[in-house]
Amino acid sequence: GSSSMLWWRIPEAAFLLSVCACVTLAYEDDIEIQYTDYYNEITDGETPAPTPSSTPCNSPDLTKWDKIFSMMENSQMRENMLLQYVDDIVKVEMGTLRGELRRFIAEYERSCGAAVETAGRRMVLQLENHLRETLELLKLSDLTSAVGNFNHMEAQIQQLLSAEHTQTSRLAKLESSCLSSRSAGAGFGLNGKNGLHLQEVTPGEVALDEVLAAMKAVKAELDEELKSSRQRRLPAGCEMALLFPVRSRRIYTAVIPDVPLSLSAFTVCMWVKPTSVFNKTVLFSYGHRRNPSEIQLLLAQTSAVFTVGEEASQVEARSVVSPGQWIHLCGAWSSEQGLATLWVGGKKMASNPGMAKGHSLPEGGSLQLGQERNGCCPLSPTSGSGVAGFEGSFDPKLAFAGKMTGVNMWDTVLSEEEISQLAAQRGQGCQQRGSVVAWGVTEIVPHGGAQFIY
Repeated sequence: GSSSMLWWRIPEAAFLLSVCACVTLAYEDDIEIQYTDYYNEITDGETPAPTPSSTPCNSPDLTKWDKIFSMMENSQMRENMLLQYVDDIVKVEMGTLRGELRRFIAEYERSCGAAVETAGRRMVLQLENHLRETLELLKLSDLTSAVGNFNHMEAQIQQLLSAEHTQTSRLAKLESSCLSSRSAGAGFGLNGKNGLHLQEVTPGEVALDEVLAAMKAVKAELDEELKSSRQRRLPAGCEMALLFPVRSRRIYTAVIPDVPLSLSAFTVCMWVKPTSVFNKTVLFSYGHRRNPSEIQLLLAQTSAVFTVGEEASQVEARSVVSPGQWIHLCGAWSSEQGLATLWVGGKKMASNPGMAKGHSLPEGGSLQLGQERNGCCPLSPTSGSGVAGFEGSFDPKLAFAGKMTGVNMWDTVLSEEEISQLAAQRGQGCQQRGSVVAWGVTEIVPHGGAQFIY
């Protein structure tokens, strides 16, 4: 019975094997067809219809593998998405940080460059202005003064060039300091709304302060030099001056007016630059035998004094005179009002309402500059001044030493505006001539060592 059953099982097993073989061959053909379709070969003709394939075995194992492959594909896609997202975030953040750095560097460079440019522009303008003024002084100066002061002017120009080189070097240091500070600015901290904490540019500020301090020092030196140069130049457009080299009884200047000095009103003006001043230094003096001091304009230490008629009655302006400095003086008097006024630098400094009221100046007197006649001597044709022993009547303690220019005398009392114009140091006061004594027109005769300079 067992052997017959065995023989019965053999055909069943053969049938099952043949069925599995058929299924296997059908599945492999479907795989090959799908493999060929995967490459998606396209021909020039029409697109062929897809080849139908038999449905594979509905095995539970194939469904599991499909799920596993699908999960793997999803995880790979998610990983790629995450990597892309992280890459985008890094790129955006790096771009933002790069933009902030560029704005910081550009802003810092612009401020530092502006500081250098401003300091350089100011230095160049100041040096150009002072150089221009120096050249104008050289052009306005006369040939004699230019030759006499050649060495001094050359030294002044050398100082200007040296100052310019110094400032250029300091500006270069400032620029290099700004550049080094800018490169050091990369080590800033992150703080605040924009994530930036800007550090103070202390090296640039210190260098800029040094440049400004040096420029102020140069400006002070140039101002002092310009002031000194103006003092050497003649004021008010005058082209010549009288030089009284030393105080001496033999050094004076005689003035010979074209009209007699029989006046009831007058104004006398002049520019003076005293070398030194003492208790009494005579600038302008008119007198005759009865009264040697009819008119006197003189200096007393740092004061200016003006008298008419008698020396006891005078007008004084105190603390207005400085040795070595040009000063403009005017004395005006009116007999009708008896008013004497003293002007210094174009300003009314003192007046006396009761001076020689009703008095008239007598004619036939002597007019001197830099001395006064204080004695009466007989006339002599041999005397250079027209008065015998005239030089012997001078007192050396009253003599003037210095320079004098723009001496004019009018037979009226000038107005305040007219006197102000005469006193303008950079004006053209010397172009205005007096009606009694006219500077550059009236005969003026130097004596002793007095002389005209140009």
